[in-house]
Amino acid sequence: MTEAPGGVNQPLAPEESDRTLHFAGPATFGRIPRLDQVDSAEVAVVGVPFDSGVSYRPGARFGGNAVREASRMLRPYNPAQGIYPYHYSQVADAGDISANPFNINEAIETIEAAAGELLDGGARLMTLGGDHTIALPLLRAVARKHGPVALLHFDAHLDTWDSYFGEQYTHGTPFRRAVEEGILDTSALSHVGTRGPIYGEKDLKDNEAMGFGIVTSADVMRRGVDEVVQQLVERIGNRPLYVSIDIDVLDPAHAPGTGTPEAGGLTSRELLEILRGLAGCQLVSADLVEVAPAYDHADITSVAASHAAYELITIMSKLSAPLRWRKLNG
Repeated sequence: MTEAPGGVNQPLAPEESDRTLHFAGPATFGRIPRLDQVDSAEVAVVGVPFDSGVSYRPGARFGGNAVREASRMLRPYNPAQGIYPYHYSQVADAGDISANPFNINEAIETIEAAAGELLDGGARLMTLGGDHTIALPLLRAVARKHGPVALLHFDAHLDTWDSYFGEQYTHGTPFRRAVEEGILDTSALSHVGTRGPIYGEKDLKDNEAMGFGIVTSADVMRRGVDEVVQQLVERIGNRPLYVSIDIDVLDPAHAPGTGTPEAGGLTSRELLEILRGLAGCQLVSADLVEVAPAYDHADITSVAASHAAYELITIMSKLSAPLRWRKLNG
């Protein structure tokens, strides 16, 4: 941070994009500084290049850097939320967590420990996956700091299955494990954007028993974003909130670059508007997973993902901003 007039510490922000080349320079998220370039960060963007838990198409281990590349075009002012997010709080790119791709149990332990260190340093996390397996260790680390958290889960799939081929830790099981471990507030759990065939009616009954409410992609289409946001915000209340986004919540027309695409999903506009509607919630951390650039074309998926992450970073920046800095910026 640098010192602004009046003795207020001013976050180190990206260089103004109208004076730099979008396609040049280090590929941090939105060209924010690296964590080692600042004293500390209120919001840390961190990658987890791990996809050993996938059940269909692999490649999400390359998602974090694809999202970073796509974020080069993000500009410093967020008109939808009305602030300069990188001027409110110190946002920094913490690089990647290196997790063992050959041992899921060890990888989960590594991710949990590394995320815990960043959280203990005072940062809220915007994590770029990687497959959805990583949500479990991230939730463990967040719950250790905040207690059981509300969960808003954007996904085509429920991700509450018990196991695949006898394995309990995969990208389709993290939220069942999280409920079993008591790290989620079961009075405030919601899936958003689910659709398509499932294994059986028992899947839905299990979700209801775990406490999940479900807003399908068809519900968003029929009821509209504003009504859906109102329902979600009322369910979340003032609880600490964790948001987990599987990019396959978007229709394949908007996100072809993912491992398990399903027809009939949200548009990128609907997702962004729902996220903006969470601005009054107590967002403590978030993840965005399952971007698989090998199946992308024209970077459609990673561009959508970068904008979704930007909206979440903006919300966390406002929540993390020191009071004196908020006053300085009106």
